[in-house]
Amino acid sequence: MSSESKHELSEEELRELIPQLQQLTDKYKRAERVQKALFDISELASSVSNLSRLYPAIHEIIGDFMNADNFFVAFYERDANIINFAYFVDEYDEQTIHQVPADQLMDGITGYILRSGRHVFLDDKNTDEFERDTNVRLVGALPHQFLGVPLKRGTQVIGAMVVQTYDKSVTYNDEDLEVLLFVSQHIVTTVDRVKSRELTERTIRERTRQLRKINDDLQEEILERQKVESLQQALFEISELAATLEGDMDVFYASLHEILARLISAPNCFIAILDETNSFLDFPYFSDIVSESADRRPLGKGLTEFVLRTGQAELINPPRVLELAESGEIDVSVAQSMLQSANSWLGSPLVVEGEISGVIAVQTYGKHAKYTAKDLELLRFVSHHIAVAMERKRSTEAIQRYNQLLEDRVQARTVELDQANQVLKQQIEERKEIELKLIHDAHHDALTDLPNRAMFTSRLELAIANKQRYSENLFAVLFIDLDRFKVINDTLGHHAGDEFLVEVARRISLCIRGHDLLARLGGDEFVILLDNFDEISDVEEVASRIIEAVSEPFTLEGKEMYSGASIGIAHLEQYYRSADEVLRDADAAMYQAKSLGRGRFVMFDKSMRERLLEELELENEFRKALRDGALECFMQPVIDTRDDQPIYHEMYVRWKHPEHGSVSRDQFRQVAEQSGLTMDLDMFQLTKACELLNAWRGDTDSPKRIAVNVSINHLLQSTLVNKIINMVENTGVSPSELVFEFNENDLNRRSQFILPSIKKLKRAGITLVLDNFGSGLASLSYLFAYPFDYIKIDHRFVKSLPRSQRNLKLIQSVMLISEHLKFKVIAEGVDSSSQLRALADIECHYGQGRVLSEAKPLPIKKLAG
Repeated sequence: MSSESKHELSEEELRELIPQLQQLTDKYKRAERVQKALFDISELASSVSNLSRLYPAIHEIIGDFMNADNFFVAFYERDANIINFAYFVDEYDEQTIHQVPADQLMDGITGYILRSGRHVFLDDKNTDEFERDTNVRLVGALPHQFLGVPLKRGTQVIGAMVVQTYDKSVTYNDEDLEVLLFVSQHIVTTVDRVKSRELTERTIRERTRQLRKINDDLQEEILERQKVESLQQALFEISELAATLEGDMDVFYASLHEILARLISAPNCFIAILDETNSFLDFPYFSDIVSESADRRPLGKGLTEFVLRTGQAELINPPRVLELAESGEIDVSVAQSMLQSANSWLGSPLVVEGEISGVIAVQTYGKHAKYTAKDLELLRFVSHHIAVAMERKRSTEAIQRYNQLLEDRVQARTVELDQANQVLKQQIEERKEIELKLIHDAHHDALTDLPNRAMFTSRLELAIANKQRYSENLFAVLFIDLDRFKVINDTLGHHAGDEFLVEVARRISLCIRGHDLLARLGGDEFVILLDNFDEISDVEEVASRIIEAVSEPFTLEGKEMYSGASIGIAHLEQYYRSADEVLRDADAAMYQAKSLGRGRFVMFDKSMRERLLEELELENEFRKALRDGALECFMQPVIDTRDDQPIYHEMYVRWKHPEHGSVSRDQFRQVAEQSGLTMDLDMFQLTKACELLNAWRGDTDSPKRIAVNVSINHLLQSTLVNKIINMVENTGVSPSELVFEFNENDLNRRSQFILPSIKKLKRAGITLVLDNFGSGLASLSYLFAYPFDYIKIDHRFVKSLPRSQRNLKLIQSVMLISEHLKFKVIAEGVDSSSQLRALADIECHYGQGRVLSEAKPLPIKKLAG
């Protein structure tokens, strides 16, 4: 048996397959109809342009695959809370339903679909069950079957689509529901597209209507503008005629006629001009199809004369000419002639500078060529420009003469301006040179012509920015301070000092590279910015060359002088943020170099900054202690050893730091001097002394005179001396109760300025003491020149007694001088009996020290005020 015969079906088997094939065929046909329906719905989106055609088409498509005699589409408009029946067809209800308030339908079947978003498949057998389960209220005549599906946009229910039948022979099944649900998903998209197209087309139609109206208005405006442009062109040509034509007036008038004819109908035109006597009319131009020319004539009662009399443009037609003839304004013969030829006449006066010089007129013949008021207005406007053009022609010759005169004047003026321009150019060049010099002077030192602080700071800021961006680049600042500059200035004068600074600048510039920057900050301070060097040793080499160059002798004012340089070096690091920080550190390194013995360089490191901060902190704390009066005061008498009685008590202060303990007298004196508090410290002691004297007044055991240490700075200005004396007197203390002790070292530095002040204190009655005599470069001239009452021998000379005969002889020498100069000698620092006996042997009877009397502290008390 062949394979084909094995698979052949019997007739009975084929009969059994027929129902299945028939069912399958029906299924495919139905699927095909559904696909066609969807295709047709999709086609509707592109073919239908308005909703009124869309819904019937949808109805027809749905009716192809199911009974849809009763069909409606409703949309829920939530903002207005209404249900809009976009399409409604019902075989029992011929009334068309459009909009119904949502509240009336929300409890019905349609409202249930809109509220729940669920489909409803209902027939007359399960209505009670549906009403019970959903709480839907069913009213009116119920259909045999009801099939409703929601219309959704995304997840939002926007409407419902319903088919229903009242015919009991018609039935819907689940397949109909499935098809209707499937179709509903596509209908919303189609409706949205048609709505959008309908809105778009309606917008396009409205916009087209607006554009058509705008176009009509625009066309009208274009015609009006063309007329205006024609008028402007005519006026321009009239103006050009007066400016370009020369001599031939006939051509000029003919050209005016041609231009005028383009604006209004002007087949006949003439120009009439009054003569100099205003008695006759001349016709320089006459063009008419009836008459060839017009002769000169006296003034009469013609149309031209009427315009001259009224001074207004006139439109005269046959009705108007009868009116003028009846009123006697024109001759009757003129009116008859105009009536016979059916003239239409326009005339306008030619006015120049307020005076009428003539008339321009145009006229037509025949009943069909009549002028209008618009033509009259146009001629009135143009006539003014024609009159101006004619006057311009007459004025051309005078203008040409004036122009020639003006050209001569312009030429002469041009020569003058050329000369002034040359002077101005010269002044501008001079001003530029001055500005350049001012810019140079603003950034350079006037004496050495080196860059000044402003320019150096600017360049240093750029170097800092470069270092922060490119850390591998090396920069360094050298801060240079010169030795003996003040000596040179004081000895040889400021001129020699200036020569010295110029020579120093020259020598330093020879020690650096061309792209390094040398600047003078002021006085004897110079700074150098070394740019992009390779090794740190390069900086040291430059510093050594500078020190060596400056140490060479200088020839100033014919004298050989020597100086030196102390250099502080600060390398630029990335933590620097400003030029002032770098200069501050280089300056600190320079002071370190000076303190180590001058003539050397020192590299800045962070330990220096820490010391500076410590000094600053010490200064701030000392300032606070001085302000709060938190200084310890001690009192130690100066004793006459012959009777052990004090001649005065010296008061001095000590500072006990809360962390560092007792600070030496020299150290906090140095802090006071560096911070500018020396005078405040002296005034503190002086005020305290005055308070003590007032407090102890009347106590026989208390000191009668108190000595205070006074800085030499009080004596540099006479006003300061007066201030001290006035302060003492205001406290009620007599100047004779006070003793001022001056340090010899301070006197060495400022001796030439203070003698008048010393004498003024002496005259006031204050006792004067020269303290620490012999501690510095003492000069015996002080003993002769200054009126000191006491001389205090420095404690270092007393300390070596009695073993140092040399110091003993020195004290004896001073005592011998004291006998002649009337001052007394005090030995300071007498701390042992042997020292006391040695002093007694040379008859030095005044002394101060522990062996005589210990220094006693006074209670700390903040001063009033």
